[in-house]
Amino acid sequence: MISVDNLAVAFSGHTLFSDVSFTINANDKIALMGKNGAGKSTMMKIVAGVQKPTKGHIRFPKDAIIAYLPQHLLTEDNRTVFEEASKAFSHVFVMRDEMDAINKELETRTDYESEAYMKLIERVSDLGEKYYALEDVNYDAEVEKALKGLGFKQEDFARQTSEFSGGWRMRIELAKILLQKPDLILLDEPTNHIDIESVIWLEDFLLNKANAVVVISHDKAFIDNITNRTIEVTMGKIYDYKTNYSHYLQLREERRVHQIKAYQEQQKFIADNMAFIERFKGTYSKTNQVNSRERMLEKLEIIEVDDVDTSALKLRFPKTVRSGDYPITVKEVSKSYDEHVVFKNASMSISRGEKVCFVGRNGEGKSTMLKAILGQIDVEGECALGHNVQVGYFAQNQAALLDESLTIFQTVDDVAQGDIRKQLKNILGRFMFKGDAIDKKVSVLSGGEKTRLAMVKLLLEPVNLLILDEPTNHLDLKSKDVLKEALLDFDGTLVLVSHDRDFLQGLSKKVFEFKDQRVIEHFETIDVFLERNRLESIRAMNL
Repeated sequence: MISVDNLAVAFSGHTLFSDVSFTINANDKIALMGKNGAGKSTMMKIVAGVQKPTKGHIRFPKDAIIAYLPQHLLTEDNRTVFEEASKAFSHVFVMRDEMDAINKELETRTDYESEAYMKLIERVSDLGEKYYALEDVNYDAEVEKALKGLGFKQEDFARQTSEFSGGWRMRIELAKILLQKPDLILLDEPTNHIDIESVIWLEDFLLNKANAVVVISHDKAFIDNITNRTIEVTMGKIYDYKTNYSHYLQLREERRVHQIKAYQEQQKFIADNMAFIERFKGTYSKTNQVNSRERMLEKLEIIEVDDVDTSALKLRFPKTVRSGDYPITVKEVSKSYDEHVVFKNASMSISRGEKVCFVGRNGEGKSTMLKAILGQIDVEGECALGHNVQVGYFAQNQAALLDESLTIFQTVDDVAQGDIRKQLKNILGRFMFKGDAIDKKVSVLSGGEKTRLAMVKLLLEPVNLLILDEPTNHLDLKSKDVLKEALLDFDGTLVLVSHDRDFLQGLSKKVFEFKDQRVIEHFETIDVFLERNRLESIRAMNL
């Protein structure tokens, strides 16, 4: 059991949270929820031991292993993927090497009665007890299984970590964490850069093989599937629910209804007493009563109501011209990079108004096909856009294309047309750009902030073909809801690449699967496709 006792964090006169206490028990699977800026990541860093609280402490058993996966990683570049992942077992190898060294020293020493000799005996006995209590593990096989489960191929194992993108490096770190079999796993947005199959593998691992888990995630399906407890950080306090995210939302709404009722009753009580004080202030016979009520009001703890955004922002894409019958046509298209074949002889036709999704492991060619369709790369075969097609494209690197000399507001004001201009501040607010923040220059924004801004800009542009490549990576649940509602109402053609199953649900009725250098067309929803492939995918990953 891990105990969090009276945590408080304050900086620059602002208290992020205070007097926070809770326990993490074996097999707890906890979703840490709350608005951006509420303190979720800070609390996780404190539990991980990488940040100190202003007050309070964390208690855990002496030999407990706590593993932490932050959002942003620093991976060393002087090892292969397999070597880096194998570092998960470094503590085992260190233990074994120390035992060997002590045993060799004991062979040559003759001071059997000395205190130093007895200390060596005690140390080697202690190490031996721990070492031989470990399961008889084929460490290489465990590393291979974890790496393959997270999307690496056999040929990737010998490649240097420096050859991989940040998302793939995150998977290496995740593999190291999972291999350590820690007592507590702390995960901050673990699904942002992994494909659907790897998310499914991770879910299965966390549910069936992990001990305690605390996760921060904006992937609703992921947290619903793995968690049995939800801790909400709000207004400097926490609320602890022994249930998953979906049920927590219902209980949270019930709590807020009670809060509002209690708040209204307290406000009436305060108003009544203030009226009494005003009426009888200076009246000699009521002096004691007036003073008593004033003291009572001074000591009264004011009930707070959770700040919940109940505004119903409805965002629609601007009207534009009607496209031809087939906005996208792909005939016998092949693409290779040197000896590596991405896909070959791929064909597809997408009709006007169709909403389709591309799925498959990272590296199987989804983003490559999008670039081929848009004419950004050379391919063998034919890729054509139809008549009157106006494309809105959101790439994974879309943030890099923003004009950094503009402010946030200027960026969206330049593209907005018609009545939507009156809602710009509300729209920006829903995507977490509020108040004076809209006057910030794009150049000072973080990568995640730029990505969100690029999404807002796209939502304001008149298009009839939308091509979105992982659009939800830096969006919170509210922002994703706004985007999804807009896409459901969009009467143009949609091609969507995403690993977020909850976001994909209901958005498409056709799936193009990228697998083994092929593109396979499935006339079914993403839910049906994933359910049909789930057991097969897990089995293929040797779990």
